[in-house]
Amino acid sequence: MSAAAPTGAPAAGPPSVPSVRRRLVCLLYEGILLFAVVTIAALVFSLVMQQRHALTWRGAAMAFLFVVMGLYFTWCWRRGGQTLAMQTWHIRVQTTSGEPLSMRRALARYVCAYVWMLPPLALVAVNGLDAVGVGGATAIVLAWVLGYGLASRAHPDRQFWHDALCGTRLVTHRPVRPPKTTR
Repeated sequence: MSAAAPTGAPAAGPPSVPSVRRRLVCLLYEGILLFAVVTIAALVFSLVMQQRHALTWRGAAMAFLFVVMGLYFTWCWRRGGQTLAMQTWHIRVQTTSGEPLSMRRALARYVCAYVWMLPPLALVAVNGLDAVGVGGATAIVLAWVLGYGLASRAHPDRQFWHDALCGTRLVTHRPVRPPKTTR
């Protein structure tokens, strides 16, 4: 005879996978939050390097921002498996076995997740759409993001390719709240 799970305990069984829609909306929210992180980091870089023009030290600034974003994501994923946007949308990243991410795995996931944006950006640059205006470039990038999200439906566990490659997975995570006490 098995004992029943205590009240408030998480249900047994594998965690559910968040929908593609929830993951893409979380990505959009992440972009909004990341805008603040990148703006502050760019300001610090500009002040330290005494940058007088945006194109001065452009390569170094991009490398610095890549590192800053990497620190942000790997720290959040290692700390609790969630960034602020992931907490809001109840999504957590973990290994395929359900363990927290190691630093090595978090770094690999960051690099692979970053790399998946390179094809649309290369297409925009090759076609000179960045000089034409934001409309064409935005359409290409948004179409790629939507297609990438929908491609996760081909994975047996509905995970993005960078998660499958890195041995990680996104799961729905609803924190267990202690029961309310009445007085």
